[in-house]
Amino acid sequence: MEIERKFLITSPEQFPFDPKEFSSRQIEQGYLCISPVVRIRRDNDDYFLTYKSKGLMVREEYNLPLTAEAYAHLRAKADGRIITKTRYVIPLENGLTLELDIFHGDLAPLILAEIEFPDEQSARAYQPPKWLGEDVTFSTEYHNSTLSKI
Repeated sequence: MEIERKFLITSPEQFPFDPKEFSSRQIEQGYLCISPVVRIRRDNDDYFLTYKSKGLMVREEYNLPLTAEAYAHLRAKADGRIITKTRYVIPLENGLTLELDIFHGDLAPLILAEIEFPDEQSARAYQPPKWLGEDVTFSTEYHNSTLSKI
């Protein structure tokens, strides 16, 4: 189960940190289907096929490992654009983690942040700091599967 809130960052200069001081990963992903979501992803040197059920803040998510060869084969079958981004992983208070995605290519200068929660109650109760920007959790406009459409 994935329980997360998503935020559109419009003023990264307001961050109380420098993202480059935290670990990051290079991500490339494409979509084989968007309803339901079937995604392939290269995360540094790891490869996955992911299924996500319908939903906005709460949804089922299953990750299956792929080989580099299987990923390359499926990548050629992806619909729409291949998304590339750098993901910074930033620890927050109360054991939460912020995943800050800085998009590259034709999606730049888009920046999105996601915070995963242990349960729906925690997600709903979370009061985000102002620097996180607009809460776009309940908008499909900023789902990566929507962004993959050309």
